Amino acid sequence: MKPQPAQTYRILIVEDVQETREAIEILLWRDGYILSQARDEDEAVEKIFAHRPDLILVSIGGLPEAVVGTAQRIRKRSNLDESTPLVIFSIAILPDGVTEEIAPNIFVIVPENFNQLRRLLARILRGESPTQ
Repeated sequence: MKPQPAQTYRILIVEDVQETREAIEILLWRDGYILSQARDEDEAVEKIFAHRPDLILVSIGGLPEAVVGTAQRIRKRSNLDESTPLVIFSIAILPDGVTEEIAPNIFVIVPENFNQLRRLLARILRGESPTQ
């Protein structure tokens, strides 16, 4: 099932591996999102100030605590309030297929497959519960 955005949402993909950033962008572009990429925290903050995203997807390698810390610093440094969701994915602190809210509007997901991640993003952007 292809999630259809009710409007065109802007998503910032923060990923340190170029090939992974591009692959995520290709897969999400098919769902009609406006996408931009950042390779690290500093570039993410710059992109946020330039074009406020509706959602930030963080997929940076490293220890889980470091990735969560990076996501939280991105929010703080770019003056984002809790209304902009941050989704952290593919870090090994949860079993596959689980989504968990770790702070207000900051979610961690270790998806079983990419469609699970796509559905989560669509639900969050529509303002629905991310753990349905």
